[in-house]
Amino acid sequence: MSTHEENTRPDAAPRRRLSHFDRHRQLLEVAWRMVREEGSEALTLARLADQAGVTKPIVYNHFITRSGLLAALYQDFDVRQTALMEAAIDASEPDLQSRAQVTADSFVECVLLQGREIPGAIAALSGSPELERMKRECERSFLEKCRSVLEPFAGTGRLSQASLRAMLGAAEALSDAAANGEISAQEAKRELFVTIVAMVERAAGKASS
Repeated sequence: MSTHEENTRPDAAPRRRLSHFDRHRQLLEVAWRMVREEGSEALTLARLADQAGVTKPIVYNHFITRSGLLAALYQDFDVRQTALMEAAIDASEPDLQSRAQVTADSFVECVLLQGREIPGAIAALSGSPELERMKRECERSFLEKCRSVLEPFAGTGRLSQASLRAMLGAAEALSDAAANGEISAQEAKRELFVTIVAMVERAAGKASS
C-alpha cells in the first residue's frame, strides 16, 4: 500500500496539531527535563527541538534565542512560585506566624517542585546582562509581594529593602540546600520562617523605640 493510501485510510489517526500555548508548555517541560538530567549547559534550541520531536523553526518561533529560552524558564518558575504563594496566603490566617509560615513554605516547596533544575537556570541567567535584569525584575516583584503581606505586622515600622534582600538570600540558599539534599525541606522551611519573623519583629521594634 502506498504512503498516500495509508494516509488517506478512513481509520488512519490524524496527527493532532498542538495549539501555540500547548506547544509552548510542552517545550518548556522538555527543557526543564533536559536541565534536570544534563544541566543548563546542554540546553540549546537545536537539542530542544530534537528532544521534543519538532523541527527547529518551531522552537525558534517560540524562543528566538537560547537566552530567550532561559528567560522563559525563569518566568515559568516565577509564575508557579507566585501562584503557589498567593493560594497559600489566601488560605492562611491573618497573623504574622501564619503569613510567615506560608511565605517560607511556598518558597521552599516551589524550588523543590522544580528540583535541581532552577539553580542551573538561575546560574545561566547571570551570564547575560539582559537576563540578569529580567531576573532582578522578578525578584523585585516577589519582594514587593512579601512587603505587602508581612509589613502590616510590623506596626508602624517598614521592612527595609536590605532586610527583604537578606530574606531572599536566605530563602534561595536554604531552598537550594534542600533541593540538593544537604538539609531537609522541613529544616529549610523552619529556618526561613524564623528569619522572616525576626525581620518583621525587628522592624516593629525599631518603630516603637
